[in-house]
Amino acid sequence: EVLQNHVLEAKVFHTEYGTGVAILTGAHRFSLTTNIDDLKLRRMPEVPGLQKPPSCWAVLSQDRVTIVLLAVGQDLYLLDNTSCSVVVSEPRRVSVGSRAVCSPPHSLAGPFPCPPAVPRAALQPPALAGRSFPLLSHGQACTAGTPGPILARGKEVRIEWAQEASQEIFKIASMAPGALLLEAQKEYEKESQKADEYLREIKDQKLLPEAVSQCIEAAGYEHEPDTQKSLLRAASFGKCFIDKFPPEGFVRMCQDLRVLNAIRDYQIGIPLTFTQYKRLTVEVLLDRLVLRRLYPLAIRICEYLRLSEIQGVSRILAHWACYKVQQKDKSDEEVAHAINQKLGDTPGISYSEIASRAYDCGRTELAIKLLEYEPRSGEQVPLLLKMKRSKLALSKAIESGDTDLVYTVVLHLKNELNRGTFFMTLQNQPVALSLYRQFCKHQERETLKDLYNQDDNHQELGNFHVHSSYS
Repeated sequence: EVLQNHVLEAKVFHTEYGTGVAILTGAHRFSLTTNIDDLKLRRMPEVPGLQKPPSCWAVLSQDRVTIVLLAVGQDLYLLDNTSCSVVVSEPRRVSVGSRAVCSPPHSLAGPFPCPPAVPRAALQPPALAGRSFPLLSHGQACTAGTPGPILARGKEVRIEWAQEASQEIFKIASMAPGALLLEAQKEYEKESQKADEYLREIKDQKLLPEAVSQCIEAAGYEHEPDTQKSLLRAASFGKCFIDKFPPEGFVRMCQDLRVLNAIRDYQIGIPLTFTQYKRLTVEVLLDRLVLRRLYPLAIRICEYLRLSEIQGVSRILAHWACYKVQQKDKSDEEVAHAINQKLGDTPGISYSEIASRAYDCGRTELAIKLLEYEPRSGEQVPLLLKMKRSKLALSKAIESGDTDLVYTVVLHLKNELNRGTFFMTLQNQPVALSLYRQFCKHQERETLKDLYNQDDNHQELGNFHVHSSYS
């Protein structure tokens, strides 16, 4: 069947047996193997009424059980070894702001409070009982404990395991210190005396520092900016009644949330959770933004977090410049000027690396123009030699005043040019000629004689023969 109908799509997944592959054929049938080293394709049951490829599908593997989960329109199907079962048979009304709180172990079948808009049956289908297969967008599977968005009726709804801090604050009739502090702050905004009652209750138990920490932590796990602000206002309110509360955690959380809210914007589309962000680190997030060519946002994040120039802005500008030289719609002069205007003398920027990228893209003249902005001759000369601009490399080496660099270029010219052309080139560069003579006096005496003959320097030629007669 695979040979006859061809493969429309394939996904690689990992199991306890090794690396597996699942394929969707032209007949809209699924086949998979759990170990490519021991290739045994297993044909999955047919999906009733499937006349075109599913909008998204994923392979889920856990506890030696491998299944295929696929979406067809508004229906969700589950394929195992023996049957095809419907997981969601009708559209569910799930409000975007709602929260499904799952209690450990991380299973959709576990007991959890659920908002009225989400029927309990919608989140605990029998086919998924006892298993943990959370989904990422576009049908990608994620590991247990990792949250992710799913698409429902044209909207993205996040289903994730609620962290302990969030559960303590938002569960019904919670008396946790964080929940009381949040209520105290809300009552304070209403100018109600209940704010003082809540505060006294927390302070009598000596739990005010814990309440503040709980609100700060819970703010990180929220995705709605209004909820984040509400929790942070409560934390700020509680800090006013604590002597010498360390502000670093509060400030750091505010910074992290500003970064997360910026990348979660629909125009950026990176819905990272706070836990994922911390595990990735800022550097990896910046790399992802650079790969998406979101250079302005990456630079603003670097400036906001006050990252060092070399780790932050300089590295991003270097990536931008390397991308800029690949654009063919502008002249070499315009591109070189634009790069210099943007980069200037930013520390950590190497114009030679950008010029090397331009040369690799076949824009030699642009590379030469960019090298004009490189202040280090030691970086200019090797690239000019690589581009076979030896005479220009010699001029740059002489201007640098570095004799080792001049010797490097002279010896390169000697190997590259024939003897006559090499001597004529040195005639136009007195400094290089003088240094080469010094080299020949110690290393190549016969070449020195040829140089004197070339210059018609009979006096030095006579001295050469007198010295040779004594040796």
